[in-house]
Amino acid sequence: MTLTEFRGVYPAMTTPFHEDGSIDFETLREDAHRLVDAGVDGLVPVGSTGESATLSHDEHIEVVEAVIDAVGDEVPIIAGSGSNNTREALELSRRSAEAGADALLLISPYYNKPEPAGMVDHYRTIADEVDLPQIVYNVPGRTGQNITVDTAVELASHPNILGYKAASGDLSQVSEVVERTRDEDFHVLAGDDGLILPTLSVGGTGTISVVANIEPERTVDMVHSALDDDYEHARERHHELGPLMRALFWETNPIPVNEAMAIRGDGPGNVRLPLTRLSEDLRDDLAAVLDDLDPVEVEA
Repeated sequence: MTLTEFRGVYPAMTTPFHEDGSIDFETLREDAHRLVDAGVDGLVPVGSTGESATLSHDEHIEVVEAVIDAVGDEVPIIAGSGSNNTREALELSRRSAEAGADALLLISPYYNKPEPAGMVDHYRTIADEVDLPQIVYNVPGRTGQNITVDTAVELASHPNILGYKAASGDLSQVSEVVERTRDEDFHVLAGDDGLILPTLSVGGTGTISVVANIEPERTVDMVHSALDDDYEHARERHHELGPLMRALFWETNPIPVNEAMAIRGDGPGNVRLPLTRLSEDLRDDLAAVLDDLDPVEVEA
């Protein structure tokens, strides 16, 4: 599937695990089907929410292959393939491409904290070698390093770098990236659930979302309503989702989203160490938040 734009809702998929820590591929495939049936615009396996940091390289590719096998060409698959090691990111990107991924999501190099020149060289090295659309992922809360606006604008000139996942929490920065890349074939996607609607309002084109794992229909309805300039309806959905968006970050992502899926019967809820299950008192509070969400009604 040839991608020329990133528009709409792309759930950042969880990776389900059995009690022994092995990957639950049956549930993974079922989850992919559930999300596609809900109307999402694509799927993003093995990103941060998919616990890519605790997967081996082989497991990483097996998850990508399983999701592709489950949904075929129904929606594009954007594989997480980033690393703080450029050679490792390049290897994961190549293997993801060979597995059939339609695009790549690349977190910025964490721990190393490269200067802007190193950041640009890192992304361009991968974009030069792997001929797939690529999304630059800025999440300084996890990486310790912000991708500056100037760096994002410079990367936007590369023909294979078509997107920017904005998870800095800084709407002013997001707005400036949109403003300064309007003449490029470049798409800014919200990476903070609480800022999906504000990001769309300043020119973003979609979201790579955690909450979409739990409420895909509502999230799709919100995003597509905004993209169709129906902000009154989009705001209604935004406020309906607000309590859940906040609850999903009560503890480190993806602990709460895995627990929410378990409560809804859509996954086992297990995570890999060093992450642990959601504390019991918060689990009860999360269940209450989920209970407060009435069944979604979306107009055809």
